[in-house]
Amino acid sequence: DENLFHTSYESGVLEDAAATYEDSMFKMTVSPQAAPDKSEFIEVEFVKGVPVKLTNKTDGTVKTDPLELFLYANEIAGRNGIGRIDIVENRFVGIKSRGVYETPGGTLLREAHMDLEGICMDREVKRITEGLSNEFARLCYNGFWFAPEMELIRNSIDFSQRDVTGVVTLELYKGNLICRGRTSPNALYNPDLASMDIEGGGENFDYNPADAQGFIRINAVRLKTYAALRAKTNQN
Repeated sequence: DENLFHTSYESGVLEDAAATYEDSMFKMTVSPQAAPDKSEFIEVEFVKGVPVKLTNKTDGTVKTDPLELFLYANEIAGRNGIGRIDIVENRFVGIKSRGVYETPGGTLLREAHMDLEGICMDREVKRITEGLSNEFARLCYNGFWFAPEMELIRNSIDFSQRDVTGVVTLELYKGNLICRGRTSPNALYNPDLASMDIEGGGENFDYNPADAQGFIRINAVRLKTYAALRAKTNQN
């Protein structure tokens, strides 16, 4: 199967889960070994979770049209050997099957997006959306795009993206995507609060590391209770 987002390969020699395949099979990507020996650096800009601008810092190319942006993401990731996977998956009907996929542009944009969420998204919201992401993938894979539960998940994900705005810098090198920095007007990251040199987290906070003592004691209550039970029953 081949579309804008990916190309998938199945059957034939791939039905042997241990078999290797010719590198010439791939259409969208080069192998990491054949990728350029020099890194390329790009910036991806997002507004409310949607990529709106891709800038190649190495050669100055800029893409803002949605289709052109995605096609260029495919191009630049593909020529750097990014986006291949070889997996055994579980089909909805209960069969395990082997699939080899290449998703260069999607891999690049997802890496940038997930990195930006790390600086913009609340910890507990992030935890919930990670679970929603898995459920979204399962429903989509099984053909339930128009199901009511999928509608619920899509709307929840859209809501979670309201603050995911900013720019991520990536280095592309021989199959590797390396995040080199990120900025956001909605960042929850506070360098003063995270600092090991500034006491109290700066003027807007009253953070005292000693407060962690009570936090640790409270969280240890159930662990001590469980350890006592294990000791009583001689179970490790």
